[in-house]
Amino acid sequence: MNLSQAFKIAAKSIAAKKGRSALTMLGVIIGLAAVIILVSYAQGQNEQMRAYYESLGTNVINIEASGPNSKSISDALYDYCLELDDLVLGVTPQIQMYNQTVVKYGAKTLDSYQSNWEESPQVVMGNQQYSLCNNYTIAKGRDLAYLDVENYSQVCVLGHKMAEMLFNYADPIGKTITINGYPFEVVGVFAQQDPQNMTGKDRNILVPYTMTRVLNSSNSWSAFVAKAKDGPSTNRAITLLDGFLKGLVGESGYYYVQTPNQWQEQGDEQIKMQQRFLGGIAAISLAVGGIGIMNIMLVTVTERTREIGIRKAIGAERRSIIAQFLIEACMICGIGGLFGIAVGYIGTLIVGKASFNLILFPSPGITAGAFLISVALGIGFGLYPAIKASGLQPVVALRAE
Repeated sequence: MNLSQAFKIAAKSIAAKKGRSALTMLGVIIGLAAVIILVSYAQGQNEQMRAYYESLGTNVINIEASGPNSKSISDALYDYCLELDDLVLGVTPQIQMYNQTVVKYGAKTLDSYQSNWEESPQVVMGNQQYSLCNNYTIAKGRDLAYLDVENYSQVCVLGHKMAEMLFNYADPIGKTITINGYPFEVVGVFAQQDPQNMTGKDRNILVPYTMTRVLNSSNSWSAFVAKAKDGPSTNRAITLLDGFLKGLVGESGYYYVQTPNQWQEQGDEQIKMQQRFLGGIAAISLAVGGIGIMNIMLVTVTERTREIGIRKAIGAERRSIIAQFLIEACMICGIGGLFGIAVGYIGTLIVGKASFNLILFPSPGITAGAFLISVALGIGFGLYPAIKASGLQPVVALRAE
């Protein structure tokens, strides 16, 4: 018997028992769909995390240092960063306003304590290099200037979402908003940077860091962001800053120098562990589906015992009988695999939209791997029934009822 005949016989056998075949395929469909959806979910998390770190910018160095005299440490650190001009493109203080923030324009009021997180205003303070260091670009108006910082100017640059919430479609340039009752003129608007609103950077309101004495009742700061020229410069600058801060802070204070790349590496490793964990859970459902395949093939062997006996009596070889039952098992798993892939695609689209607000598709590698797994299930779990069928003695098989 050639392969084409074996495929025809397998197709007829599957078609003759449509309900049973469909229920057998169901285990494979559920298992493969679970593999595709869970692995794609982990990939969606990875894409979201990668987008988050990309929004922070490349070659960024986050610095923080504090001690008994935070003001002198801040000044010394800032001056030292300026000396590293061969490695660093810019440096800015990065001060966050953590107490209640109430922003008003006309009848519109945004309160960090009352608004939901997606609309909560965030006031940040920096210098004229804040945009460079934090990967912002100006969409309207201008950026902060050196004189804004030096003259304690009450001006601000709005994040994309903040401008949208306060002004809708009106041009905010030249308008005055109030932050906790203090007036600030809007001089610019940042381009949209975070459409998924993961970081909240589009809800930022940037003001000169010298305004911290008004908004935070403080004249000192401890957090900085530096922008290095390239990857090698980033590593070199981190080494120099680490040595400088170790000597500056001493035993009585603390400091750290980090890049988002370090956090991304840690996040990538966690996501890989999660992928393996989710894949293991899905593999259990596949194993259950495979056991179902083995069970139904054993039933098929029992039902077709006389057929097997007749074929062996007229000279059929063991390998042809093994091939026939393996092909049938692989066809059941292959058809179930195709349906499982279709269900996995639909499930991935739903999960991607619901969890990440993304149009998420399984990767071609996952799809191809899922189909190969389904065929491998047919071979792995169909082999024992096939061998059992080929080992039947013709006389015994022909006596079967």
